[in-house]
Amino acid sequence: MVLKKNFFLVILIILHSGYLTAQSSWSIFRGNQQLSGATSANIPEKLKLLSSFQTGDDIKASPVVDGQTIFCGSTDGTMYAIGFDGKLKWKFVSGNAIEAPALLLNGSVIFGSLDGMFFSLDAKTGKQIWKYTTDNQIMGSANWLKVGSQYRLIVGSYDYNLHCVGFAKGDSIWRYESDNYINGAPAVYGKYAVFGGCDGFVHLVNIETGKVLKKIKVETYVASSPVIDGKYAYVGDYEGKFFCIDLEAGKITWIYDDQEKNLPFIASPALSGNLVVIGNQDKFIYCFDKSSGKVVWKVKTGNRVESSSVIASGKVITGTMDGMLYIHDLKTGAELWKYELGSPIIGSPAVVSGKIVVGAGDGRIYIFG
Repeated sequence: MVLKKNFFLVILIILHSGYLTAQSSWSIFRGNQQLSGATSANIPEKLKLLSSFQTGDDIKASPVVDGQTIFCGSTDGTMYAIGFDGKLKWKFVSGNAIEAPALLLNGSVIFGSLDGMFFSLDAKTGKQIWKYTTDNQIMGSANWLKVGSQYRLIVGSYDYNLHCVGFAKGDSIWRYESDNYINGAPAVYGKYAVFGGCDGFVHLVNIETGKVLKKIKVETYVASSPVIDGKYAYVGDYEGKFFCIDLEAGKITWIYDDQEKNLPFIASPALSGNLVVIGNQDKFIYCFDKSSGKVVWKVKTGNRVESSSVIASGKVITGTMDGMLYIHDLKTGAELWKYELGSPIIGSPAVVSGKIVVGAGDGRIYIFG
């Protein structure tokens, strides 16, 4: 009995640690496979702009980081690898705008573009390893799961399909067809991919088989990505409703709904401890109690919030459409810091130990520390 208890304690510790990213890497949109948007990394009380890098067009993608290298696509059609000093390491011209965040996995940079191409590049050199074709644009990040000895990539497309692609060769393993565009990234829940789409459903698809387990009806379009915590998924929709969904039961546990506003949740939520944070097009950042759906605090910003917040050691980092980058206290919502970039921030920040990396509509990647 003692052995069994200790085994389950170890499993719980492993699962919990999975919700927080390693401090030196931010290898996927939202930081980890559960898309929690949270990290144990510390950021300084006072931040300053350390460096920046200019691309050829506006940046809508979220940067990712591994070690001393930042990877980010631009709508100029190029994937860039740059150092924290703002200097270019390499660039890869994809042929079409890149709005999807990259995924870093086992030495590869994996991303989709607006012509539906899905690429794998060597992270050190930028050399193409393979290219996979979908039938419409890719807007969201890929995610991954190891099945046996094989790494599988899962990515949504505007061709209505969730694609499962082999990491090694870029071969098609299966396609799951939803009923409309897939805009966001799938989160991983055990062996299942969890994603919302423009068909108004949250889907649970078995990554091993490509078969759907459940389809849970929400109100309308889901443009963003869910966060997974235990057996629960949290996601917002295009009519301004925010949902907690019990994935085991296949039912909605609670809904936040401000009927006076009905403005979209374009951003994806961030979750840490008992708190879930998300921005809305009504210019507010909301913090919910994850168990009850009660609003713990809300803070008004100067413009729409489409960028997904990141939680780093009790601080909430958020960009807005008027080019402001904010840091708020997670518990109280008190403003701790702000910086005016002056150009819309759509992508989510990447946060690693001591640094924040974010792209903006002026085509520049900014590094704060």
